[in-house]
Amino acid sequence: MSTPTDAPDSAATGPAAEGRIRPVDPARAANIRDVARRAGVSHQTVSRVINGHPSLRVETRDRVLAAMDELSFRPNRAARALVTSRSTTVGVLVSKGFEYGPAASLHAIDSAAREAGYAVDVAHLDDAEGGSIRAALDRLLAHSVDGLIILAPQTQTLAEIERLSITLPFVTVHSARAYDDHRLSVDQSGGAALATRHLLELGHRRIAHIAGPDGWFETEARVRGYRGELEAWGFEPEPLLSGDWTAESGYRAGLALVGDPGVTAVFSSNDQMALGLLHAFREHGRHAPRDISVVGFDDVPEAAHYWPPLTTVRQNFPELGRRCVARLLGLIGEDPAGPGTGQSPAGAAPDVVPELVVRASTAPAGP
Repeated sequence: MSTPTDAPDSAATGPAAEGRIRPVDPARAANIRDVARRAGVSHQTVSRVINGHPSLRVETRDRVLAAMDELSFRPNRAARALVTSRSTTVGVLVSKGFEYGPAASLHAIDSAAREAGYAVDVAHLDDAEGGSIRAALDRLLAHSVDGLIILAPQTQTLAEIERLSITLPFVTVHSARAYDDHRLSVDQSGGAALATRHLLELGHRRIAHIAGPDGWFETEARVRGYRGELEAWGFEPEPLLSGDWTAESGYRAGLALVGDPGVTAVFSSNDQMALGLLHAFREHGRHAPRDISVVGFDDVPEAAHYWPPLTTVRQNFPELGRRCVARLLGLIGEDPAGPGTGQSPAGAAPDVVPELVVRASTAPAGP
């Protein structure tokens, strides 16, 4: 008669075995055989639990996991890699000096990856040029990562991935529709439309926009949402003001606007630039929201403590990180169903819906 794959070791279980199971020496770390003895199973069964073997009984798996907890056992990543031919590491490509949005996304991705048993290897880009992107990709590939997550200027990065013919599974956090099967995103255009609509509903008609830097999908999508909402209401968009995500660039944009009293509201493509904008206006005697209404994007932790507290668009970064990791693991093959994405790996995952947070930096337009 055949034995189930999760059958206990005959030498390690039963009444006679009770006296032979020695306590783990506290001076050394527990190993896989200690776990097997504690759970009353074979060490092969423990290995199957570590590697997610589908044939195990739920009761057996739970007993092994409980034993791991009791013994503070953590599977050896290198040993698992030998069994699965995977490094259980995902590579994340991020811009050096990245702002709150990518930083919050990275934190969420790291948490979700660790929960799934994966480590995160981060490569920072010195700049958005091809040489820097190639060097970062080479480093991650040399570390044998199982997949890539892109939190960098997507236009140049995706062009380099195509040029280098990289076949590794990857996902992009915000990207163009051409990459729907790799893309996870908060609805950037929808968020920008929410911000612009809020100002229109308050009676503002000349609404300026401080855009982010070129090469970022977020920049293009937020411009599209801003322009689309104004045009839907029958109003002309203002000429774009360019920023680079920093408060300093928002301050410079504010200096360009303070002399135009016809502009009564500004939608800033992120909260840091909105901070600089508020500074420039206040410095020249125009105060929000009495003289100018301002809406940001991201809802950084400090936004509620700006003066005045900033109306902004909140992105659900924890949900984005969870979906991003689930999507990548689905492409890698860890879970073909792509848990949490709402779609199979062959189709586009739905965008995370943003939320408008109304605070004191916006008010109805004056007479």
